[in-house]
Amino acid sequence: MQSSPMTARVDDIAAEQQRFMVRVYNWMTTGLGITGMVAYTVADTPSLTEVIFGNPVISIGLIIAQIGLVFWLASRVMQMSVQQATGIFLLYAALTGVTFSAVFLTYTASSITSTFLVTAGTFGAMSFYGYTTKKDLTSWGSFLFMGLMGIIIASLVNMFLQSEAMSWVITYAGVLIFVGLTAYDTQKIKEMNILGNEGTDEDTKEAIRGALSLYLDFINLFLMLLRIMGDRR
Repeated sequence: MQSSPMTARVDDIAAEQQRFMVRVYNWMTTGLGITGMVAYTVADTPSLTEVIFGNPVISIGLIIAQIGLVFWLASRVMQMSVQQATGIFLLYAALTGVTFSAVFLTYTASSITSTFLVTAGTFGAMSFYGYTTKKDLTSWGSFLFMGLMGIIIASLVNMFLQSEAMSWVITYAGVLIFVGLTAYDTQKIKEMNILGNEGTDEDTKEAIRGALSLYLDFINLFLMLLRIMGDRR
């Protein structure tokens, strides 16, 4: 039985969206791989850790550079060239790896591995839900954004209060928020794909922008879960 033109069009759209999401996940995986390799290398090199974490100016400078890069990339990626967007994304992943090396210095390798596997499973399940669900998750956006702002402000306040109870509340709330953001961002990325521009520079930049969102969701979910599951050295 021959399919109707409408059915064929729907199938073509679904196939293009699927290929686009594969590119997004590939970019995200590349970023995570770079972050992990850099983090492990720095943590395994005492001279580097001494320079980075022994000098507050360098530590703060790296954090400021990391924050500046992610905001620049997130806000300007579509105005950049593909080469520039790619370079900044990979540089950001590497810088995150440098600061992320503290994780390898603080927690045991076994707890990092187990937490990574739990994070990957949780992320995969929620991203799959966001991709396949017919439910419109737009309404989640404002709630999750307010929650994210809440834990950022609470974390800044707790830097002065040093409350262990507040720290645990922030951690568990953070897990819920980033689990929700994974599904929400996946659906948003899938729908933001401009159909018909597959293989163009704009398509690549869209994939990098989407990968950055999911990369941030994964990293933050991992950190929150590590606080709960991680065994300190």
